[in-house]
Amino acid sequence: MSEEILMNVSPRETRVAIVENGVLQEILVERANRRGLVGNIYMGTVVRILPGMQAAFIDMGLERAAFLHVSDMVSMNEEYLTPQEITEPDESISDLLKEGQNIAVQVIKDPIGTKGARLTTHISLPSRYLVFMPDFDYVGISQRIEDLHEKERLKKTIEEIMVPRSGGIIVRTAAEGAQLAELQANHAYLIKLWETIQRQMQTAKSGAIIHEDLPLFLRALRDYISPQTERVRVDDKEAFARSVAFIEDFVPTMTGKVEFYTGERPLFDLYGIEDEIQKALHRKVALKSGGHLIFDQTEAMTTIDVNTGAFVGSRNLEETIFKTNLEAASTIARQLRLRNLGGIIIIDFIDMTSEEHKRQVLRALEKALARDHTKNSISEVSALGLVEMTRKRTRESLEHVLCETCVVCAGRGAIKTTETVCNEIFREVLRAARAYETKSFLVLASQEIVDRMADEESASVAQLEVQIGKSIKFQVESLYTQEQFDVVLM
Repeated sequence: MSEEILMNVSPRETRVAIVENGVLQEILVERANRRGLVGNIYMGTVVRILPGMQAAFIDMGLERAAFLHVSDMVSMNEEYLTPQEITEPDESISDLLKEGQNIAVQVIKDPIGTKGARLTTHISLPSRYLVFMPDFDYVGISQRIEDLHEKERLKKTIEEIMVPRSGGIIVRTAAEGAQLAELQANHAYLIKLWETIQRQMQTAKSGAIIHEDLPLFLRALRDYISPQTERVRVDDKEAFARSVAFIEDFVPTMTGKVEFYTGERPLFDLYGIEDEIQKALHRKVALKSGGHLIFDQTEAMTTIDVNTGAFVGSRNLEETIFKTNLEAASTIARQLRLRNLGGIIIIDFIDMTSEEHKRQVLRALEKALARDHTKNSISEVSALGLVEMTRKRTRESLEHVLCETCVVCAGRGAIKTTETVCNEIFREVLRAARAYETKSFLVLASQEIVDRMADEESASVAQLEVQIGKSIKFQVESLYTQEQFDVVLM
Protein backbone atom coordinates (compact mmCIF):
# COMPACT_ATOMS: atom_id res chain seq x y z
CA MET A 1 0.00 0.00 0.00
CA SER A 2 1.33 3.43 -0.98
CA GLU A 3 0.30 6.52 0.96
CA GLU A 4 0.61 10.23 0.32
CA ILE A 5 -0.19 13.15 2.62
CA LEU A 6 -1.36 16.34 0.92
CA MET A 7 -1.44 19.67 2.76
CA ASN A 8 -3.38 22.68 1.55
CA VAL A 9 -2.44 25.57 3.87
CA SER A 10 -3.81 29.13 3.77
CA PRO A 11 -4.11 31.90 6.40
CA ARG A 12 -7.81 31.10 6.93
CA GLU A 13 -7.89 27.32 6.65
CA THR A 14 -5.66 24.24 6.71
CA ARG A 15 -6.71 21.00 5.07
CA VAL A 16 -4.83 17.70 5.16
CA ALA A 17 -5.75 14.78 2.90
CA ILE A 18 -4.59 11.19 3.48
CA VAL A 19 -4.48 9.36 0.13
CA GLU A 20 -3.94 5.59 -0.05
CA ASN A 21 -3.30 3.97 -3.44
CA GLY A 22 -4.62 7.10 -5.13
CA VAL A 23 -7.91 7.10 -3.18
CA LEU A 24 -8.80 9.72 -0.57
CA GLN A 25 -9.23 8.03 2.82
CA GLU A 26 -9.31 10.88 5.30
CA ILE A 27 -9.69 14.66 5.24
CA LEU A 28 -8.77 16.90 8.20
CA VAL A 29 -9.93 20.53 8.32
CA GLU A 30 -8.92 23.28 10.75
CA ARG A 31 -9.91 26.93 10.47
CA ALA A 32 -7.97 29.84 11.94
CA ASN A 33 -11.02 31.26 13.73
CA ARG A 34 -12.10 27.88 15.13
CA ARG A 35 -9.06 25.77 15.88
CA GLY A 36 -9.51 22.40 17.55
CA LEU A 37 -8.98 22.32 21.31
CA VAL A 38 -8.02 18.67 21.80
CA GLY A 39 -4.64 18.44 23.52
CA ASN A 40 -4.72 22.01 24.82
CA ILE A 41 -4.10 22.58 28.54
CA TYR A 42 -5.98 25.33 30.40
CA MET A 43 -6.21 26.73 33.89
CA GLY A 44 -9.92 26.46 34.66
CA THR A 45 -12.27 27.26 37.54
CA VAL A 46 -14.83 24.82 38.95
CA VAL A 47 -18.19 26.56 38.54
CA ARG A 48 -20.58 23.73 39.39
CA ILE A 49 -20.38 20.26 40.91
CA LEU A 50 -23.02 17.62 40.15
CA PRO A 51 -22.66 14.78 42.71
CA GLY A 52 -25.51 12.82 41.12
CA MET A 53 -23.63 12.70 37.80
CA GLN A 54 -20.21 12.46 39.46
CA ALA A 55 -19.12 15.37 37.28
CA ALA A 56 -18.22 19.05 37.35
CA PHE A 57 -18.43 21.98 34.96
CA ILE A 58 -15.24 23.95 34.43
CA ASP A 59 -15.02 27.52 33.16
CA MET A 60 -12.01 27.93 30.85
CA GLY A 61 -13.05 31.17 29.19
CA LEU A 62 -14.79 29.35 26.32
CA GLU A 63 -18.33 29.92 25.03
CA ARG A 64 -19.66 26.98 27.08
CA ALA A 65 -18.45 25.49 30.33
CA ALA A 66 -16.52 22.24 29.84
CA PHE A 67 -17.41 18.86 31.34
CA LEU A 68 -15.15 16.90 33.70
CA HIS A 69 -16.24 13.44 34.87
CA VAL A 70 -14.74 11.77 37.93
CA SER A 71 -13.47 8.90 35.74
CA ASP A 72 -11.27 11.41 33.92
CA MET A 73 -9.65 12.33 37.22
CA VAL A 74 -8.82 8.94 38.67
CA SER A 75 -8.52 6.41 35.83
CA MET A 76 -5.89 5.58 33.22
CA ASN A 77 -6.48 6.17 29.50
CA GLU A 78 -8.53 3.10 28.48
CA GLU A 79 -7.15 3.09 24.94
CA TYR A 80 -3.95 1.48 26.17
CA LEU A 81 -5.40 -0.85 28.82
CA THR A 82 -6.78 -4.35 28.63
CA PRO A 83 -10.39 -4.86 29.84
CA GLN A 84 -9.06 -6.49 33.01
CA GLU A 85 -7.11 -3.34 33.90
CA ILE A 86 -10.09 -0.97 33.63
CA THR A 87 -11.81 -0.35 36.96
CA GLU A 88 -14.68 1.85 38.08
CA PRO A 89 -13.64 4.88 40.16
CA ASP A 90 -14.72 4.76 43.80
CA GLU A 91 -13.92 8.38 44.73
CA SER A 92 -16.68 10.99 44.79
CA ILE A 93 -16.37 14.15 42.70
CA SER A 94 -17.29 16.19 45.79
CA ASP A 95 -14.22 14.86 47.62
CA LEU A 96 -11.91 15.80 44.74
CA LEU A 97 -13.17 19.27 43.78
CA LYS A 98 -14.75 22.36 45.35
CA GLU A 99 -16.62 25.16 43.60
CA GLY A 100 -14.37 28.13 42.89
CA GLN A 101 -11.25 25.96 42.84
CA ASN A 102 -8.67 26.57 40.10
CA ILE A 103 -7.52 23.41 38.32
CA ALA A 104 -5.28 22.56 35.36
CA VAL A 105 -7.21 20.52 32.78
CA GLN A 106 -6.60 19.14 29.30
CA VAL A 107 -9.20 18.92 26.53
CA ILE A 108 -9.83 15.35 25.32
CA LYS A 109 -12.93 16.08 23.20
CA ASP A 110 -13.84 19.24 21.30
CA PRO A 111 -17.21 20.95 21.88
CA ILE A 112 -19.66 19.05 19.67
CA GLY A 113 -23.13 20.37 18.89
CA THR A 114 -24.65 21.79 22.06
CA LYS A 115 -22.17 19.99 24.33
CA GLY A 116 -19.13 21.66 25.84
CA ALA A 117 -15.60 20.28 25.70
CA ARG A 118 -14.72 17.08 27.61
CA LEU A 119 -11.79 17.41 30.03
CA THR A 120 -9.31 15.37 32.01
CA THR A 121 -6.96 16.31 34.83
CA HIS A 122 -4.47 13.66 33.69
CA ILE A 123 -2.12 15.49 31.36
CA SER A 124 -0.82 13.51 28.39
CA LEU A 125 1.79 14.91 26.02
CA PRO A 126 2.24 13.09 22.70
CA SER A 127 5.29 13.00 20.47
CA ARG A 128 5.91 10.95 17.35
CA TYR A 129 6.62 7.68 19.19
CA LEU A 130 5.64 8.25 22.82
CA VAL A 131 2.94 9.72 25.04
CA PHE A 132 4.19 11.10 28.37
CA MET A 133 1.74 10.91 31.31
CA PRO A 134 3.24 12.65 34.36
CA ASP A 135 0.50 11.43 36.76
CA PHE A 136 1.27 7.72 36.28
CA ASP A 137 4.14 5.35 36.94
CA TYR A 138 3.34 3.08 34.03
CA VAL A 139 4.90 1.80 30.80
CA GLY A 140 2.26 0.73 28.26
CA ILE A 141 2.51 -0.49 24.70
CA SER A 142 -0.12 0.26 22.05
CA GLN A 143 -2.41 -2.71 21.51
CA ARG A 144 -2.05 -2.22 17.75
CA ILE A 145 1.54 -3.54 17.97
CA GLU A 146 0.92 -7.27 17.68
CA ASP A 147 4.49 -8.64 17.53
CA LEU A 148 5.24 -9.92 21.05
CA HIS A 149 9.02 -9.72 20.59
CA GLU A 150 8.75 -6.10 19.43
CA LYS A 151 6.51 -5.27 22.39
CA GLU A 152 9.05 -6.73 24.78
CA ARG A 153 11.93 -4.88 23.07
CA LEU A 154 10.12 -1.54 23.24
CA LYS A 155 9.14 -1.99 26.89
CA LYS A 156 12.68 -2.89 27.89
CA THR A 157 14.11 0.06 25.93
CA ILE A 158 11.69 2.56 27.48
CA GLU A 159 12.36 1.31 31.01
CA GLU A 160 16.08 1.86 30.40
CA ILE A 161 15.45 5.38 29.09
CA MET A 162 13.24 6.24 32.08
CA VAL A 163 15.96 5.89 34.70
CA PRO A 164 15.38 7.59 37.08
CA ARG A 165 11.65 6.91 36.74
CA SER A 166 9.44 10.00 36.46
CA GLY A 167 5.91 9.72 35.11
CA GLY A 168 4.48 7.12 32.78
CA ILE A 169 5.06 6.40 29.11
CA ILE A 170 2.77 4.98 26.47
CA VAL A 171 4.53 3.64 23.37
CA ARG A 172 2.55 4.57 20.25
CA THR A 173 1.96 2.32 17.25
CA ALA A 174 4.37 4.43 15.17
CA ALA A 175 7.24 3.34 17.46
CA GLU A 176 7.25 -0.17 16.01
CA GLY A 177 10.78 -0.62 14.69
CA ALA A 178 12.04 2.69 16.14
CA GLN A 179 15.67 2.75 17.29
CA LEU A 180 17.03 3.70 20.72
CA ALA A 181 18.25 7.16 19.64
CA GLU A 182 14.84 8.08 18.21
CA LEU A 183 13.03 7.00 21.39
CA GLN A 184 15.53 8.86 23.57
CA ALA A 185 15.06 12.07 21.55
CA ASN A 186 11.28 11.81 21.88
CA HIS A 187 11.50 11.19 25.62
CA ALA A 188 13.88 14.13 26.18
CA TYR A 189 11.58 16.44 24.21
CA LEU A 190 8.54 15.42 26.29
CA ILE A 191 10.34 15.87 29.61
CA LYS A 192 11.49 19.34 28.59
CA LEU A 193 7.97 20.25 27.43
CA TRP A 194 6.47 19.07 30.73
CA GLU A 195 8.95 21.15 32.74
CA THR A 196 7.93 24.23 30.73
CA ILE A 197 4.22 23.50 31.33
CA GLN A 198 4.81 23.06 35.07
CA ARG A 199 6.44 26.50 35.29
CA GLN A 200 3.51 28.09 33.48
CA MET A 201 0.99 26.35 35.74
CA GLN A 202 2.42 28.12 38.78
CA THR A 203 1.58 31.60 37.45
CA ALA A 204 -1.40 30.94 35.14
CA LYS A 205 -4.71 32.63 35.95
CA SER A 206 -8.16 31.14 35.40
CA GLY A 207 -9.03 30.93 31.71
CA ALA A 208 -5.40 31.09 30.59
CA ILE A 209 -4.12 28.60 28.04
CA ILE A 210 -1.03 26.87 29.42
CA HIS A 211 -0.16 24.71 26.43
CA GLU A 212 -1.50 24.65 22.88
CA ASP A 213 -1.18 21.59 20.68
CA LEU A 214 0.58 21.75 17.32
CA PRO A 215 -1.18 23.22 14.27
CA LEU A 216 -2.97 20.71 12.06
CA PHE A 217 -0.27 20.23 9.43
CA LEU A 218 2.34 19.37 12.10
CA ARG A 219 -0.09 17.12 14.01
CA ALA A 220 -0.67 15.22 10.77
CA LEU A 221 3.08 14.66 10.41
CA ARG A 222 3.27 13.50 14.02
CA ASP A 223 0.25 11.19 13.95
CA TYR A 224 -0.23 9.98 10.37
CA ILE A 225 3.21 9.40 8.84
CA SER A 226 3.95 5.68 8.54
CA PRO A 227 6.50 3.45 6.74
CA GLN A 228 3.97 3.30 3.87
CA THR A 229 4.07 7.10 3.40
CA GLU A 230 5.87 7.73 0.12
CA ARG A 231 5.78 11.52 0.20
CA VAL A 232 4.23 14.60 1.78
CA ARG A 233 3.26 17.49 -0.51
CA VAL A 234 2.73 20.99 0.93
CA ASP A 235 1.51 24.00 -1.07
CA ASP A 236 2.54 26.74 1.38
CA LYS A 237 6.16 27.90 1.68
CA GLU A 238 6.14 28.64 5.43
CA ALA A 239 4.30 25.40 6.27
CA PHE A 240 6.76 23.51 4.07
CA ALA A 241 9.77 24.96 5.94
CA ARG A 242 8.23 24.11 9.34
CA SER A 243 7.33 20.61 8.11
CA VAL A 244 10.90 19.94 6.95
CA ALA A 245 12.28 21.08 10.31
CA PHE A 246 9.77 18.91 12.17
CA ILE A 247 10.63 15.85 10.06
CA GLU A 248 14.36 16.33 10.61
CA ASP A 249 13.84 16.53 14.38
CA PHE A 250 11.28 13.78 14.94
CA VAL A 251 11.07 11.52 11.88
CA PRO A 252 14.55 11.61 10.29
CA THR A 253 13.78 8.49 8.25
CA MET A 254 11.32 10.63 6.25
CA THR A 255 13.87 13.33 5.43
CA GLY A 256 13.71 14.23 1.76
CA LYS A 257 10.15 13.00 1.31
CA VAL A 258 8.51 16.37 2.05
CA GLU A 259 7.95 18.29 -1.19
CA PHE A 260 6.94 21.91 -1.84
CA TYR A 261 4.20 21.90 -4.45
CA THR A 262 4.57 24.78 -6.95
CA GLY A 263 2.22 23.68 -9.74
CA GLU A 264 -0.26 26.13 -11.26
CA ARG A 265 -3.18 23.78 -10.70
CA PRO A 266 -4.37 23.67 -7.05
CA LEU A 267 -2.95 20.64 -5.22
CA PHE A 268 -6.35 19.25 -4.18
CA ASP A 269 -7.71 19.64 -7.72
CA LEU A 270 -4.76 17.67 -9.08
CA TYR A 271 -5.74 14.66 -6.95
CA GLY A 272 -9.53 15.13 -7.28
CA ILE A 273 -9.84 15.83 -3.55
CA GLU A 274 -12.35 18.67 -3.95
CA ASP A 275 -14.83 16.39 -5.73
CA GLU A 276 -14.42 13.72 -3.05
CA ILE A 277 -15.13 16.25 -0.30
CA GLN A 278 -18.34 17.29 -2.04
CA LYS A 279 -19.41 13.64 -2.36
CA ALA A 280 -18.67 13.09 1.35
CA LEU A 281 -21.35 15.66 2.19
CA HIS A 282 -24.03 13.75 0.29
CA ARG A 283 -26.45 11.46 2.09
CA LYS A 284 -26.26 8.81 -0.63
CA VAL A 285 -23.06 6.96 -1.58
CA ALA A 286 -23.05 4.86 -4.75
CA LEU A 287 -21.37 1.44 -4.83
CA LYS A 288 -19.53 0.25 -7.94
CA SER A 289 -21.85 -2.75 -8.23
CA GLY A 290 -24.91 -0.51 -8.58
CA GLY A 291 -25.99 -0.67 -4.94
CA HIS A 292 -25.82 2.32 -2.60
CA LEU A 293 -25.47 3.40 1.03
CA ILE A 294 -27.63 5.93 2.88
CA PHE A 295 -25.98 7.87 5.74
CA ASP A 296 -28.16 9.58 8.36
CA GLN A 297 -26.33 11.51 11.06
CA THR A 298 -28.33 12.40 14.18
CA GLU A 299 -27.49 13.83 17.60
CA ALA A 300 -27.33 10.40 19.24
CA MET A 301 -25.96 8.15 16.50
CA THR A 302 -25.27 7.59 12.83
CA THR A 303 -27.25 5.02 10.85
CA ILE A 304 -26.06 3.45 7.59
CA ASP A 305 -28.50 1.60 5.34
CA VAL A 306 -27.20 -0.79 2.65
CA ASN A 307 -29.31 -1.25 -0.51
CA THR A 308 -28.80 -3.40 -3.63
CA GLY A 309 -30.20 -0.62 -5.82
CA ALA A 310 -29.69 -1.45 -9.49
CA PHE A 311 -27.44 -4.46 -8.76
CA VAL A 312 -29.28 -7.66 -9.73
CA GLY A 313 -26.33 -10.06 -9.69
CA SER A 314 -25.60 -12.93 -12.07
CA ARG A 315 -26.35 -16.05 -10.00
CA ASN A 316 -28.95 -15.90 -7.23
CA LEU A 317 -30.40 -13.52 -4.66
CA GLU A 318 -28.24 -14.69 -1.74
CA GLU A 319 -25.05 -14.25 -3.76
CA THR A 320 -26.18 -10.79 -4.89
CA ILE A 321 -26.84 -9.73 -1.31
CA PHE A 322 -23.51 -11.16 -0.11
CA LYS A 323 -21.48 -9.32 -2.78
CA THR A 324 -23.31 -6.05 -2.09
CA ASN A 325 -22.67 -6.34 1.65
CA LEU A 326 -18.98 -7.15 1.10
CA GLU A 327 -18.52 -4.07 -1.08
CA ALA A 328 -20.52 -2.00 1.39
CA ALA A 329 -18.25 -3.08 4.29
CA SER A 330 -15.09 -1.64 2.70
CA THR A 331 -16.91 1.48 1.51
CA ILE A 332 -18.40 2.09 4.97
CA ALA A 333 -14.95 1.89 6.60
CA ARG A 334 -13.61 4.51 4.17
CA GLN A 335 -16.64 6.78 4.58
CA LEU A 336 -16.40 6.69 8.39
CA ARG A 337 -12.84 8.00 8.16
CA LEU A 338 -13.61 10.45 5.37
CA ARG A 339 -16.68 11.92 7.11
CA ASN A 340 -15.06 11.60 10.58
CA LEU A 341 -18.18 9.99 11.99
CA GLY A 342 -17.98 8.96 15.64
CA GLY A 343 -20.04 7.79 18.59
CA ILE A 344 -22.62 5.02 18.10
CA ILE A 345 -22.94 3.75 14.53
CA ILE A 346 -25.66 1.32 13.39
CA ILE A 347 -25.14 -0.48 10.08
CA ASP A 348 -28.18 -2.12 8.47
CA PHE A 349 -26.69 -4.67 6.10
CA ILE A 350 -29.04 -6.44 3.72
CA ASP A 351 -30.43 -9.53 5.49
CA MET A 352 -28.33 -12.66 4.93
CA THR A 353 -29.47 -16.21 5.68
CA SER A 354 -26.02 -17.81 5.57
CA GLU A 355 -24.07 -17.62 8.83
CA GLU A 356 -20.83 -17.96 6.86
CA HIS A 357 -21.75 -14.92 4.77
CA LYS A 358 -22.48 -12.92 7.93
CA ARG A 359 -19.10 -13.90 9.35
CA GLN A 360 -17.25 -12.94 6.17
CA VAL A 361 -18.97 -9.53 5.93
CA LEU A 362 -18.11 -8.80 9.55
CA ARG A 363 -14.47 -9.83 9.01
CA ALA A 364 -14.32 -7.64 5.90
CA LEU A 365 -15.55 -4.67 7.93
CA GLU A 366 -13.01 -5.34 10.70
CA LYS A 367 -10.18 -5.68 8.18
CA ALA A 368 -11.12 -2.44 6.44
CA LEU A 369 -11.30 -0.60 9.78
CA ALA A 370 -7.90 -1.95 10.89
CA ARG A 371 -6.21 0.94 9.02
CA ASP A 372 -8.34 3.52 10.85
CA HIS A 373 -6.23 5.69 13.19
CA THR A 374 -9.27 6.26 15.42
CA LYS A 375 -10.17 3.61 18.00
CA ASN A 376 -13.28 1.60 17.10
CA SER A 377 -15.18 -1.42 18.36
CA ILE A 378 -17.54 -3.72 16.38
CA SER A 379 -20.26 -6.06 17.66
CA GLU A 380 -21.58 -9.23 16.03
CA VAL A 381 -24.43 -9.21 13.49
CA SER A 382 -27.72 -9.11 15.42
CA ALA A 383 -30.84 -11.16 14.70
CA LEU A 384 -32.17 -8.17 12.76
CA GLY A 385 -29.07 -8.03 10.58
CA LEU A 386 -27.77 -4.91 12.30
CA VAL A 387 -24.14 -4.31 13.22
CA GLU A 388 -23.54 -2.00 16.16
CA MET A 389 -20.17 -0.29 16.44
CA THR A 390 -18.56 2.67 18.15
CA ARG A 391 -15.86 4.98 16.86
CA LYS A 392 -14.09 7.37 19.19
CA ARG A 393 -15.30 10.92 18.64
CA THR A 394 -12.96 13.76 19.62
CA ARG A 395 -13.74 16.32 16.92
CA GLU A 396 -16.72 17.49 14.88
CA SER A 397 -17.66 15.45 11.81
CA LEU A 398 -16.80 16.77 8.35
CA GLU A 399 -20.44 17.73 7.79
CA HIS A 400 -20.59 19.77 11.00
CA VAL A 401 -17.31 21.52 10.17
CA LEU A 402 -18.25 22.47 6.61
CA CYS A 403 -22.03 22.89 6.89
CA GLU A 404 -24.66 24.47 9.11
CA THR A 405 -28.31 23.67 9.81
CA CYS A 406 -30.60 24.54 6.89
CA VAL A 407 -32.53 27.73 7.62
CA VAL A 408 -35.48 26.50 5.56
CA CYS A 409 -36.08 23.04 7.03
CA ALA A 410 -34.30 23.68 10.38
CA GLY A 411 -32.42 20.40 10.07
CA ARG A 412 -35.46 18.19 9.41
CA GLY A 413 -34.36 17.41 5.88
CA ALA A 414 -37.85 18.20 4.54
CA ILE A 415 -40.18 21.21 4.22
CA LYS A 416 -43.96 21.47 4.29
CA THR A 417 -45.69 21.24 0.95
CA THR A 418 -47.41 24.29 -0.56
CA GLU A 419 -50.79 22.59 0.07
CA THR A 420 -49.98 22.16 3.77
CA VAL A 421 -48.94 25.82 4.14
CA CYS A 422 -52.08 27.02 2.30
CA ASN A 423 -54.26 25.04 4.70
CA GLU A 424 -52.38 26.62 7.65
CA ILE A 425 -53.04 30.08 6.18
CA PHE A 426 -56.76 29.32 5.84
CA ARG A 427 -56.93 28.24 9.48
CA GLU A 428 -55.02 31.33 10.63
CA VAL A 429 -57.31 33.70 8.66
CA LEU A 430 -60.39 32.00 10.09
CA ARG A 431 -58.94 32.24 13.62
CA ALA A 432 -58.13 35.94 13.16
CA ALA A 433 -61.56 36.70 11.68
CA ARG A 434 -63.25 35.30 14.80
CA ALA A 435 -60.93 37.11 17.20
CA TYR A 436 -60.64 40.60 15.62
CA GLU A 437 -62.88 43.16 13.94
CA THR A 438 -61.27 44.12 10.64
CA LYS A 439 -62.31 45.02 7.10
CA SER A 440 -59.92 42.73 5.23
CA PHE A 441 -56.80 40.57 5.49
CA LEU A 442 -53.41 40.78 3.78
CA VAL A 443 -51.41 37.54 3.60
CA LEU A 444 -47.63 37.86 3.16
CA ALA A 445 -46.07 34.67 1.79
CA SER A 446 -43.48 33.26 -0.63
CA GLN A 447 -43.96 33.26 -4.40
CA GLU A 448 -44.84 29.54 -4.45
CA ILE A 449 -47.64 29.98 -1.93
CA VAL A 450 -49.13 33.08 -3.58
CA ASP A 451 -49.07 31.32 -6.96
CA ARG A 452 -50.95 28.34 -5.54
CA MET A 453 -53.51 30.59 -3.84
CA ALA A 454 -54.17 32.32 -7.18
CA ASP A 455 -54.47 29.03 -9.07
CA GLU A 456 -55.37 25.70 -7.42
CA GLU A 457 -56.75 27.27 -4.24
CA SER A 458 -58.63 30.19 -5.83
CA ALA A 459 -62.04 28.53 -5.28
CA SER A 460 -61.17 27.83 -1.64
CA VAL A 461 -60.09 31.46 -1.14
CA ALA A 462 -63.40 32.72 -2.58
CA GLN A 463 -65.32 30.31 -0.36
CA LEU A 464 -63.45 31.51 2.74
CA GLU A 465 -64.11 35.17 1.86
CA VAL A 466 -67.86 34.42 1.73
CA GLN A 467 -67.66 32.52 5.03
CA ILE A 468 -65.97 35.35 6.98
CA GLY A 469 -67.51 38.21 5.02
CA LYS A 470 -64.16 39.91 4.41
CA SER A 471 -61.75 40.14 1.47
CA ILE A 472 -58.37 38.42 1.47
CA LYS A 473 -55.41 39.81 -0.49
CA PHE A 474 -52.01 38.24 -1.11
CA GLN A 475 -48.55 39.79 -1.39
CA VAL A 476 -45.25 38.10 -2.28
CA GLU A 477 -42.37 38.47 0.18
CA SER A 478 -39.22 37.44 -1.64
CA LEU A 479 -37.27 36.80 1.57
CA TYR A 480 -39.85 34.36 2.98
CA THR A 481 -39.21 30.62 2.77
CA GLN A 482 -41.96 28.29 1.60
CA GLU A 483 -43.08 27.66 5.20
CA GLN A 484 -43.17 31.31 6.29
CA PHE A 485 -46.24 33.53 6.15
CA ASP A 486 -47.95 36.37 8.04
CA VAL A 487 -51.61 37.36 8.21
CA VAL A 488 -51.99 41.17 8.53
CA LEU A 489 -55.21 42.87 9.70
CA MET A 490 -56.27 45.68 7.32
